[in-house]
Amino acid sequence: MAVALIVAAGRGERLGSEGPKAFVALRGRPMLEWSVEVLSAVCDQVVVALPPGVHAPAGTIGVVGGAERSHSVRNALHAASGDPVLVHDAARPLLTAELAQACLDALDARDLDAAIAAAPVTDTIKEAGADRVVARTLDRSRLWAIQTPQAFRAAVLHRALEAGAGVLAQATDDAWLVERAGGRVRVVESSAANFKVTTAHDLAVAEGLLC
Repeated sequence: MAVALIVAAGRGERLGSEGPKAFVALRGRPMLEWSVEVLSAVCDQVVVALPPGVHAPAGTIGVVGGAERSHSVRNALHAASGDPVLVHDAARPLLTAELAQACLDALDARDLDAAIAAAPVTDTIKEAGADRVVARTLDRSRLWAIQTPQAFRAAVLHRALEAGAGVLAQATDDAWLVERAGGRVRVVESSAANFKVTTAHDLAVAEGLLC
């Protein structure tokens, strides 16, 4: 039984919203509902990590999110009862059922611990130090911009989230926690259309793309 965990506890400060980012209106609906609709069609259970005092959407299980993103995922995972586990950020409302299913399908390979959505990097990427002097130009043919959803074997994610508070505070995605524990992670090709809504400009673009 596949279960989806949606991280929706962000405050939305960079977006300039007065309330939680996941509940900002997008085409007349809270942003969160776009992901809930897609993941409810793909997974048997949906658990949402929310700000304190906020009710979960109908048909989902709500838990209180944590101070860090990984804390929210851990809280949601403890309330879930399924395997595999698909983790998704509510701030990516253009998720498709096809991409979510592709991540779950990729995890069927016996040698994998996680399968994550990612878009090939198309820009030239340079590495620079604190002085802004370029140290080197990276080979973009090997670079991927990581997104969600990210699919995990439940036991693997449980173990990864047992890392100490300092490690969890550093994690910008759950796959990194699995990688540092020695797990095998494969990318599932996505596109830039599955972008994260962070600013008011992003919100306006999402409004134009959703129908």
